[in-house]
Amino acid sequence: KLRALLENHGYYVILARNVDADTAKEITTAQLNGAMSTLTLEPTPVRLYPQAGGAPNTSLAAQVLGFVNYAGSGQYGLEQAYDKVLAGKPQIVSIDPNTPGPAGVHIVDPGMAGSDVRTTIDAGLQLQVEQEVFSAWLADKAKVVSATVMDPKTGAVLAEASYPSYDANHFAQVATQDPTLFRDPIISEFYEPGSVFKMITASASLQTKTTSLTTKLDDTGILKLPGKQEVADADRKAKGWMTFADIVAWSRNVGVSRAAFRLGKNTAAASAVLYKTWQDYGIGKLTGIDLAGEVAGIARNPATAPWAQIDLANGSFGQGVAATPMQMMSAYAIMENGGYAITPHVADMPAPAGTTAAKTSGHQVISASLSNSLTGLMEHVVTAVPSYDQATFIAHYHVGGKTGTAQIWDPTLNRGAGGWMDPIFNYSFYGWVGTDSPDLAIGLVIYQGKPTKVGQGILDMPVQSTQLFRRIAADAVVTEKLPPSKNGPLSPSSKKTKSLG
Repeated sequence: KLRALLENHGYYVILARNVDADTAKEITTAQLNGAMSTLTLEPTPVRLYPQAGGAPNTSLAAQVLGFVNYAGSGQYGLEQAYDKVLAGKPQIVSIDPNTPGPAGVHIVDPGMAGSDVRTTIDAGLQLQVEQEVFSAWLADKAKVVSATVMDPKTGAVLAEASYPSYDANHFAQVATQDPTLFRDPIISEFYEPGSVFKMITASASLQTKTTSLTTKLDDTGILKLPGKQEVADADRKAKGWMTFADIVAWSRNVGVSRAAFRLGKNTAAASAVLYKTWQDYGIGKLTGIDLAGEVAGIARNPATAPWAQIDLANGSFGQGVAATPMQMMSAYAIMENGGYAITPHVADMPAPAGTTAAKTSGHQVISASLSNSLTGLMEHVVTAVPSYDQATFIAHYHVGGKTGTAQIWDPTLNRGAGGWMDPIFNYSFYGWVGTDSPDLAIGLVIYQGKPTKVGQGILDMPVQSTQLFRRIAADAVVTEKLPPSKNGPLSPSSKKTKSLG
């Protein structure tokens, strides 16, 4: 059989790949005793991921990094995005069979050694975030929990973690058991984000000056629309006339819908304004992060598929639109950094040519004054609502953000007609922590969390999104050596909100 193989394949044939250490030792011992002299053992380079992750059976930042397969090619994450940079270019030689020895070897292409890639990931913070994510996943009995920490000024990702995850050292086993674990849900999965979108609607309202933060709107609890459709607050109770700032803080769907209706003289005009704001913030577009597998989400254009009034209302509070967590991080970074666009990245070097990440302008999306107002509004959100005030408090540091609790549509329910999953929701929080202004952007999603207490406007879980935010933020300010604020709060009740002008 060997003779037949050699006749067909030239001067050698590969008998086995990935030979284990014991077999290799047997062959080596036999060769030392004069046997198997025509057999050769060749080492195969293998990528190792020596740092353990923050959850059982995981390696650190597995879904961010990806892995190198047995053929030596990077797959998923950073390994795939920077495969050519890391791998370099192999040397190509030709061998003259009629000229034995070195004289018969001719170098056709000298090749090029691969380059190292240094990441923006802080290994210490990454481990802490993975531990926090895993703990929340266990407590909330969620399908997936994801979290990201980013520098909102540069787009540098300091930590990016989800659970379930995997051990990249055992990628072949994972590929057999559950290859979906290779996908990073922060860039590769989109969801209806819910009320975290209210900050984008607030941005549109303030930019068009159709509603100010002090404008009072009537929160009727339920808003009847044409065609017997309705918009309702979570508790379906009227809170009366409220300032727009408090409408956002208390996450009132009716009030935010009324603000969205004011964006234009009719539904079509208002829809066009809101959709343009989505576009400005990158909703429905790739962020350009330098990781393989990013998706763009779904943002229906009212110019091609006109919105009804219910579509405009739903869109104002983040239903009927789908975004990735990284898109939301990028949008909130714009609100927090003075109003300019950033490109999220995990490599501390220029992105490979030809990728979306290589095209970044840093252009101004909103004015610095609007950014300041939105940052102040986020701080007002976690100050005005007592439960948020308690849950997000970090002594000596300022925080701000917005929660989201979104219904989940399941097309398989009701015999294929579709329906809302009940009582299961996606919980989000996007916000910031800083000495006096946003220094770190933090976003998280608890997918398909199962509330332990359900009532009108009450969907409590063992670990709320606000609590997970505080845990991650508290880890981050220490790991990133963020100095405490001289005028930072000493207790939840002592929090002070920026001017909401």
